[in-house]
Amino acid sequence: MAWCDSQTWLMNALKQDWYRRLLDATSMEPVAKGDRLKILRPNAMPWELSRQGILKHLFNEKLSRHMEPVDAYMLMIPPGSRSGKHRHLGDESLYVAEGDGYVLYQDCDVEITDAYRWKQQDEVKRHDWKTGDVFYIPPNTVHQFFNSDSERPARLISATSCIYQKLGLNDIQQLEDAPEYRPGVALNNDNVVHYMRAKQRKPVN
Repeated sequence: MAWCDSQTWLMNALKQDWYRRLLDATSMEPVAKGDRLKILRPNAMPWELSRQGILKHLFNEKLSRHMEPVDAYMLMIPPGSRSGKHRHLGDESLYVAEGDGYVLYQDCDVEITDAYRWKQQDEVKRHDWKTGDVFYIPPNTVHQFFNSDSERPARLISATSCIYQKLGLNDIQQLEDAPEYRPGVALNNDNVVHYMRAKQRKPVN
């Protein structure tokens, strides 16, 4: 070997077959995807009472969908209530399936030096939305959704790209919890109906 450090390179006796494993995994990818569900029925879509609110997960990698690059869920906001407030690195697109309301959001200033730092701006902006609207949340934007109707629930379909997760940049921060959130409480159909219909909503214990 022509390099002056050749002896140093030769001292390493460790061996691995990572490249072969990569080729094997790639060759098996079409077979693995062929076994995945192409149609997901509503009864297979799990509920979650999350810090962001009442979620019905539609499709994501954990549900064995073909659409691995996308994470989608339905956010249900009870009458007169609101979602949690959070910020995430990835952008988000939303379709208003039902209801009227608005989103409050704050842009963030980002600085990347020896560390990743962000600071939300003081100005709080508002956009109203109604059934049939589609709107977009830019990356690193603090945002929270509000249901303006005191009689009817609102339903928002949220879709985000999973590319940031794949790249190890799954940065998300919860700044405020949804009013309905209670740690350890599991949702079921009865709970959801309670939250969606009751004008005076008491948390489910």
